[in-house]
Amino acid sequence: MDNQSQGFQPLFGGIIAALVLLVALNAFIVINPGQAGVLSILGKAQDGALLEGIHYRPPFVSYVDVYDVTVQKFEVPAESSTEDLQNLKARFAINFRLDPLEIVNIRRTQGTLQNIVAKIIAPQTQESFKIAAARRTVEEAITKRNELKNDFDNALGMRLEKYGIIVLDTSVVDLNFSPEFAKAVEEKQIAEQKARRAVYVAKEAEQEAQADINRAKGKAEAQRLLAETLKAQGGELVLQKEAIEAWRNGGAQMPRVLVTNGDKGGGVPFLFNLEGMQ
Repeated sequence: MDNQSQGFQPLFGGIIAALVLLVALNAFIVINPGQAGVLSILGKAQDGALLEGIHYRPPFVSYVDVYDVTVQKFEVPAESSTEDLQNLKARFAINFRLDPLEIVNIRRTQGTLQNIVAKIIAPQTQESFKIAAARRTVEEAITKRNELKNDFDNALGMRLEKYGIIVLDTSVVDLNFSPEFAKAVEEKQIAEQKARRAVYVAKEAEQEAQADINRAKGKAEAQRLLAETLKAQGGELVLQKEAIEAWRNGGAQMPRVLVTNGDKGGGVPFLFNLEGMQ
């Protein structure tokens, strides 16, 4: 019997050592970078988040919920009415992360990450989109998309911050409106193109008409100057003819003839006495 007892002692000692090692291993947890943990003892979450490093936990009566606090991305749909009561649908890609210092409160109020997305992020996205869309018409929502996104970002960031959720960035993945409005937009664009074309044609016709007027004025002025020149030259010839006729009929005074100085008749006219030509 003594020999058997002595044989059991090493075995028993090994079991005890294994149990001690198991308890020791179970009494510590490692929180890796990008993680945060919440210690619960007998089902009650304890204050103070477990951040990166090694942490003690009471064995057998506690457990640790580990959360990923790196950047998460989810696509969330939203729908709203615009200022002009048009239906507008959108899908947002939201980049966010959980605040490590608020992880205990998140554990107590929301639980898992899936609950956070379904119960907090999705409905707050919907409400934020309603705020942004209601401030503008559907046409403004489309043409001023950046302004719509800025309003949405501001509303969503303030709403999620109080839940310990930090919004890093959002992007509009899709933005759709009703088929009726799409048809109305297309018809409006066609009408605007026709209007711009009509304005262009009218301006072109106006410019052409003005050019015709300018050409007509120039032609009329040239004709007037020509008529005045011909009239002046014709009057001089009549006077010369009358003077010659008077001399031939016995006039006492010799007629003077007006001639021009120049080869082409463009010089200064002067008079000379016909008596000198006899």
